[in-house]
Amino acid sequence: MSKESQLEQLVAACHWIGAKGWAPATGGNMSLREDARWCWLSESGKDKGSLTPEDFLQVEIATSRAPSGRTPSAETGLHTLIYRLFPDANCVLHVHTVNATVLSRVEKSDALRLTGYEMQKSLAGQTTHLDNVPVAIFDNDQDIGALAERIAQYHRQFPLRYGFLLRGHGLTCWGEDVVQARRHLEGLEFLFECEMQRRLLERA
Repeated sequence: MSKESQLEQLVAACHWIGAKGWAPATGGNMSLREDARWCWLSESGKDKGSLTPEDFLQVEIATSRAPSGRTPSAETGLHTLIYRLFPDANCVLHVHTVNATVLSRVEKSDALRLTGYEMQKSLAGQTTHLDNVPVAIFDNDQDIGALAERIAQYHRQFPLRYGFLLRGHGLTCWGEDVVQARRHLEGLEFLFECEMQRRLLERA
């Protein structure tokens, strides 16, 4: 598939995310790998529900810099980190959903552990509801470079899969293409909502 077609797929996914209310108030950011050196990242301050291909900036993966001089997303360093850590990752989606934001604060450990849900099989490589699926949680940080280094250090000890949570901030997930990244986002968001409801009902 051509880069233009993939970018069109990503724009459509952004509109879907916007319609879901998962990237409110111009929050969130999305990207697509072009090759080993470059990726395309949504420009800062843009409403995700009305993005066009022209709202994506070419960014160098090694340096997180945009040659155009325009301002890419605040979390650019997290997107480029994922592309460096995962050669098979070709699309990254970062959203600010209520479930991800709240669960990341309610869960005090370093990971949200999901088990017993059939929809765990929406995540690549998962074949049974019996598995324990950890989603790492990192304390939020306005210093994206420092945050990226903490995530990289964690990954060296506990390899990340699918995505991670930033406490009080949201979810970042990825896939081998736009379709898989979107499936991971939708699957994880469903699982987070189930987990929120389970915890509320068990406390009642």
